Amino acid sequence: MTTALEHPLPLPGLSTSPATLRLPYVPVSVRAARHMVRAKLTEWHLPHLIDDAELVVSELVGNAAKTGCQTSMMVGIRRTASSTVRLLVSDGSASLPVLIDAGPRAESGRGLALVDQLTRQRWGVTVWPRGKVVHADLAASPPTRADAGEGLHPHIPVTTPTDGPTSAARPRTGPVPALGGAA
Repeated sequence: MTTALEHPLPLPGLSTSPATLRLPYVPVSVRAARHMVRAKLTEWHLPHLIDDAELVVSELVGNAAKTGCQTSMMVGIRRTASSTVRLLVSDGSASLPVLIDAGPRAESGRGLALVDQLTRQRWGVTVWPRGKVVHADLAASPPTRADAGEGLHPHIPVTTPTDGPTSAARPRTGPVPALGGAA
């Protein structure tokens, strides 16, 4: 496992300055974290990542806010490579995040499954003597039509032309993989 505190690689002609916030363990910290992520991704010219990154950081900060720690959490965003954006949330809790298969009637427990799907299983935890850092990596390159068709981003409509030269496009359908469990 790579360390969660890697320094960004220099990328020619691209601003890679990281951003970090110290936030209290309260639910409103989620809003501040989303704002920082949106600002950095806009600066880095990666608008296609904003929605997914905001969802991921919201889940990680929300989980940290629920730990009951009394100090402050750190939230960061880094460019670890030209093709990767890393979101980091550190907290003072020794409790590790657990990916569960929430049943269809469960009222909670789906957040890490969303993180797992949006990061293509590229997330993890680094344990420290006084807490942990949860990191989640997003691919910086825009999703291709093939990626969207594979169900990695099922909320993105994908259309394919029909056989006829004058016919309209029709939605492409297919199975959507189950979150956090086997299909």
